[in-house]
Amino acid sequence: MFDSIYSSSVTVTQFFIMAGVTVVSGLLYSWLMSFRIRSTKRFFIVIGLLPFIVGAVITFVNGNIGAGVAIGGAFSLIRFRSAQGSADEIAAILIAMGSGIPFGMGYIGYGIVILVGLSVVYFLVSLLPVFDHKNMTEDKLLRITIPESLEYHDVFDDTFAHYLKEYESVGVKTTGMGSMYRLSFKIRMKDKKEEKAFIDELRTKNGNLEIAITPYTDVINQL
Repeated sequence: MFDSIYSSSVTVTQFFIMAGVTVVSGLLYSWLMSFRIRSTKRFFIVIGLLPFIVGAVITFVNGNIGAGVAIGGAFSLIRFRSAQGSADEIAAILIAMGSGIPFGMGYIGYGIVILVGLSVVYFLVSLLPVFDHKNMTEDKLLRITIPESLEYHDVFDDTFAHYLKEYESVGVKTTGMGSMYRLSFKIRMKDKKEEKAFIDELRTKNGNLEIAITPYTDVINQL
């Protein structure tokens, strides 16, 4: 099982054995990852087929340096047609691509171990609380939209001091065709039950424009 099924030249039978095992393993891998990654149906279809695509490329390149360089150049174009994904999505793609190499070289057993084995490891490790730090889960991202006429340097300081344990400015950008500013802060509430009162007080200072509070870890996961 862990020896290559390929001989000196790849036969039709050998290729279709590789293709069948790779597609089945890829779809099983995609299904397992769907329990831990929030993404679209199309994303899971793609990563399910990705091991076979990489495996087929490796099979047909088969030591041809010129073909390998041409394929590498073609694959590099995909970056400019793809939006940046989350860390989970990038990891899923890397695992799928990595497993395609042994599949393409005929090492079916190693490909299955990498693909299905790593999906199980990923699933189990994600269930453990070892990387969940309580103080990080308390961090929130506060976005406040203000009119361009408002001097924002210290206008919210008294409100922040009353409701927040700590806060840090993480960015300022213009919005609404430059007619407004959007301020971003990393915050930690003193009391989560006071979140509504906190927002209501901010609304009196920003002219009742948009205010949003989201988990800070969601922002990190998008990087």
